[in-house]
Amino acid sequence: MGLIPANIYINFIVLFISFYILTKGADFLVDGSVGIAFYLKIPKVVIGIVLVSLATTAPEFTVSVLSSLRGKPEIALGNALGSVIADNGLALALGVIVAPVAIKVESRVLKSAGILLIAVSILSFLMAFNGVMSRAEGMILLAAFIGYLFIVVWSEKKLKNKDRKKYQKEVTGEIQAHIKAGSLAVQVLRFSVGVAGVIIASEFLIDSAVFIASYMGISEAVIGLTVVAIGTSLPEIATCIVSARRGYGDLAVGDIIGADIMNILWIIGTASIVHPIHVSRKIIYFAYPWELAAVFLMLGLMRMGYKLERWKGFVLLMLYALYIAFTAIFLYV
Repeated sequence: MGLIPANIYINFIVLFISFYILTKGADFLVDGSVGIAFYLKIPKVVIGIVLVSLATTAPEFTVSVLSSLRGKPEIALGNALGSVIADNGLALALGVIVAPVAIKVESRVLKSAGILLIAVSILSFLMAFNGVMSRAEGMILLAAFIGYLFIVVWSEKKLKNKDRKKYQKEVTGEIQAHIKAGSLAVQVLRFSVGVAGVIIASEFLIDSAVFIASYMGISEAVIGLTVVAIGTSLPEIATCIVSARRGYGDLAVGDIIGADIMNILWIIGTASIVHPIHVSRKIIYFAYPWELAAVFLMLGLMRMGYKLERWKGFVLLMLYALYIAFTAIFLYV
């Protein structure tokens, strides 16, 4: 942080350049992810829930942990919760809107990762209800995150063994036609370049966005819930749009659900372990209900017919617009 000169015009230029690099990095990340999934015969939804989600939530993780260390708890918690809302109401919404066809949603994803997302969101809210997220509570969230990773990998490995023939038929059809040329090593390199691109670009983007917001006199709570949250969610936004546009809708869905879970368990958990998070109850009682609303709406729309049509994307986008409006009204101080 602090790498950009304190000049409003330079920061605006950096903001736009960072967004361009972020978008190109997302291209590499998606191509590499699908390539790795093909070579390792791993369902793309697992790549989305675990591998891509870890990569695209790295900016949120970095910002929240650093904010916690620097005594900026409202940015740390606001960034994590705001990112969940931005992932559901902005990233997924835009992905659904630009997708050439309706995105199919696997019922098993909703029955496993979807239910877990609801559970950890409510658990986190109860933990923070008194305005404090302690180290002990952070350890519980982090332990749940580790358990989640083990369960996802184990369950998908079991499913793969049972449905090997079905999976082989799938990857030799439409999916294989979209695989970028190159060996497994090339796919890993492509993925790694994408990860580096989104993380580095996000760092510069966040620096410039925070400076611009501060220059305009916006409070830390609003910065964390909106500007920083959108900035750190740009990898998810870019990845979601690119994935959906190229016909990898299941990768987009997996990325968003996985990123939501990681924002709650991995990011809030680690940030509160590094330094207990003390946030005013006004922020807690405002941010968590919106986060829960975004989660329930997203999962509810997925449950309707187990697919996401374009109109559902506009519904999610409308929710995010309302969230931004209410944030400006109630938290602008």
